[in-house]
Amino acid sequence: AMFFTNSIEALSEDVKASLCVLSCFGSSAETAFIKTLERLLQKTLLNNLDAAVEEGLLDMKDGRYHFSHDRIQEAAYNMIAILDQGRFHFSYGMALASLVAGEGDDSILLTAANQLNLAGPEAVQEKSQNVIVANLNLQAGKKAMEMSDFVLAYSYFDNGISFLRKKHWEEHYKLSLELFDLAAKCALTNGDIVS
Repeated sequence: AMFFTNSIEALSEDVKASLCVLSCFGSSAETAFIKTLERLLQKTLLNNLDAAVEEGLLDMKDGRYHFSHDRIQEAAYNMIAILDQGRFHFSYGMALASLVAGEGDDSILLTAANQLNLAGPEAVQEKSQNVIVANLNLQAGKKAMEMSDFVLAYSYFDNGISFLRKKHWEEHYKLSLELFDLAAKCALTNGDIVS
């Protein structure tokens, strides 16, 4: 892992930053998704990722950027300070969440929810964001139910519940009821009578 870290450290700051962004989304990402991120984050990513391809840290195959090795992805991700990781995931998730209503792209919905859930409730900066994230998890959970993935759906509903603030039953009754009701239905479907 140290060799990969040193290889990344030798790159320009822009290329390192772009690798760190990509690492937050797993081992690979489609070019179209990277273009969307560029627009939302107002950062140059594609040119920097192409430079990483030239260095052998990434592969470009079938319109996707892939880390050449899982340790490279791990090294890039670990370059982000632990305290910043949640903040980065949250900002990427909120940026993608802004697209969900307008574009109706299920992959963007699920990616946004995943990023926000990786960040966790402690990353929320404004009270209003709790409701946005809980609603996004509700939508993602319903989408997972449509795909008959009740384990994933339960995960989204459970995460949505974790983002609710105190007094959520008084302030957001309908949202709270729907999250808890659907989480219970998914748990029952999954044979989990304890949750």
